[in-house]
Amino acid sequence: MTIKEFKLPDVGEGVAEGELVSWLVAPGDRVEEDQPVAEVETDKALVEVPSSYDGTVEELFVEEGQMVPVGDVIISFRVDEDGGEDATAADDGESAAAASETAADEGAPDTADAEPEAATEDGTEPTDAEPDTPSGRTFAPPSARRLARELGVDVAAVDGSGPGGRVSEADVRAHAEGGSSDAPDPRPAPTPTDTDAGERKSAVSKRGSADATDAGGSEAASAASAPDPAGRETTLATPATRKVARERGVDLDDVPTDETRDGEAFVTADAVTAYADALESPAESTPEPEPTDVDAGSAPDATGEPAAAETAGGDETVPYRGVRRTIGKQMERSKFTAPHVTHHDTAEVDALVEAREELKPKAEAAGVKLTYMPFVMKAIVAGLKEYPYLNSELREDEEEIVLKGEYNLGIAVATDAGLMVPVVEDVDEKGLFELAEEVRDLASRARERKLKPAEMKGGTFSITNFGAIGGEYATPIINYPETAILGLGAIEERPVVRDGDDGSEVVPAPTLPLSLSIDHRVVDGAVAAEFANTVMEHLEHPLLLLNE
Repeated sequence: MTIKEFKLPDVGEGVAEGELVSWLVAPGDRVEEDQPVAEVETDKALVEVPSSYDGTVEELFVEEGQMVPVGDVIISFRVDEDGGEDATAADDGESAAAASETAADEGAPDTADAEPEAATEDGTEPTDAEPDTPSGRTFAPPSARRLARELGVDVAAVDGSGPGGRVSEADVRAHAEGGSSDAPDPRPAPTPTDTDAGERKSAVSKRGSADATDAGGSEAASAASAPDPAGRETTLATPATRKVARERGVDLDDVPTDETRDGEAFVTADAVTAYADALESPAESTPEPEPTDVDAGSAPDATGEPAAAETAGGDETVPYRGVRRTIGKQMERSKFTAPHVTHHDTAEVDALVEAREELKPKAEAAGVKLTYMPFVMKAIVAGLKEYPYLNSELREDEEEIVLKGEYNLGIAVATDAGLMVPVVEDVDEKGLFELAEEVRDLASRARERKLKPAEMKGGTFSITNFGAIGGEYATPIINYPETAILGLGAIEERPVVRDGDDGSEVVPAPTLPLSLSIDHRVVDGAVAAEFANTVMEHLEHPLLLLNE
């Protein structure tokens, strides 16, 4: 049996990092190869990360909400090299010790053999390391093991409250305070070199500050005005929450919360904001203490004013990353690279509405919900075949325009994470019912964040249907490096002028507003208008779509 570390894999072309949205497993869980263990949001989509091993989850190295570069270790597994069941409980002392040695050779951060080196780095004697447990293994992160050494606690004797008996720092402190070991008095405040890497540094530092405050430090004056601080020893929070706490000058250990994760208190950004707002009220009527107990990131400037990133009046900060950041960068690149021109027109679609009504029963019999989108897609293909420059890509470096031979239409879909554009390939080769079903499937999976990155690549022309929420006209931004995008308004009855026996008259008729944006470097306005006329002709006379 050995310890295997699992790194965040490359989950899509060009993806350098991802946000670990949620863990699907916990330490102690048995997993099989290819079983999803985490959900990761990249700048493309939300994807499930499968395990590469059969074994038992040993440790999770990343918190939910944390950004992780591709190639970083996110989880470790205990794997039976013989391919049998994980036999931790059945191993005798000799086999367990061998497993511990193997794990240490592979660089596992929390094995007993690895501890003396860490202790030396911390300035303590290697002899302070805890002995091997009778079973050869104790589930505890490095921070908990280090705390156990500092308090003189045998970590093997501590009852873990986390999943799979995992020992937390709170468990170690509770064991020490309970007097169940011959531990010396708690240590003085640790120096910065005693802290763990990453976010846990601040947790250890804060405990040291709290000890100093209890000893009669100058921070006691400011604590007196705080609204009932919780005063915990350890608090779990996402990096985004910790950022809010730094910006508001709040100690996470003081924020009240009823939520827990792995037996530890868990604080959300909303709880931090509410606590910070409550802190500001009494502060207005009392002298402001010296800012000696705040994180460096939240220290006020020379004028005494809080940092500029501080929220006020109930404002909320939301991380700008993942899909939203990708959308922003893509829109910025498109708008500042391609000179946009938008052409507006309106199609009178009486015949299209009638054609859809006639085909709906047949579509329902085939299990298909027929919308207007497949008709529009076919009409667009007719226009692209006649005006191929709208189905092109300008390659500036090569100084050439590539006229695409495929008709792959991207369909913009509004999701909770932002606008996603799945691509329907080879529209010219598919029928109306097939297109309707494929669009429905892609849109559904886009909203559920289950699209694969490959399903959003390779588009040659895009469609955005803002009419679905009641819009009429817009100025769509091109999905660069494509050359054009067509926006659809809502099909509604509007007044139109029709020629009758008694002359022209204004009558109500169903119309479809169209907004066509083009890259003016490639397409002239006249060509855009002619393309729009071709699309409208096929929508107003849907029998023409039989040729597409």
